[in-house]
Amino acid sequence: MRYYEQRFPEVDELVMVQVRQIAEMGAYVKLLEYDNIEGMILLSELSRRRIRSIQKLIRVGRNEVVVSPNTGYIDLSKRRVSPEDIIKCEERYMKSKAVASIMRHVASKLPSMDADAAISPEEEAVEKETK
Repeated sequence: MRYYEQRFPEVDELVMVQVRQIAEMGAYVKLLEYDNIEGMILLSELSRRRIRSIQKLIRVGRNEVVVSPNTGYIDLSKRRVSPEDIIKCEERYMKSKAVASIMRHVASKLPSMDADAAISPEEEAVEKETK
């Protein structure tokens, strides 16, 4: 489920990810706030320090806060994130997750609306443009 109107994160936007797989080049992650689309954190972007053990730094299944330095290819960086940014991003993620959960619950309770039939932000924008 996507929490925001835009399809991809903006440049330098903090995003919450879940580590999916660790490879030689870096870590493959899914962006939790953007419909679980896949991104990658290169080894050079994992830490500012020398990496002795990648397993101690990042683990499969663990949620991390990262920054998106460019869009198109979703290359992410963990080393550019400050401790203060982590706290802010985690708070924003938890609030967005709660709002999405409430909206899904309300949509499922409405008799005239199916939870999966809710209009996506793209469809809503297209409807506004055609009117």
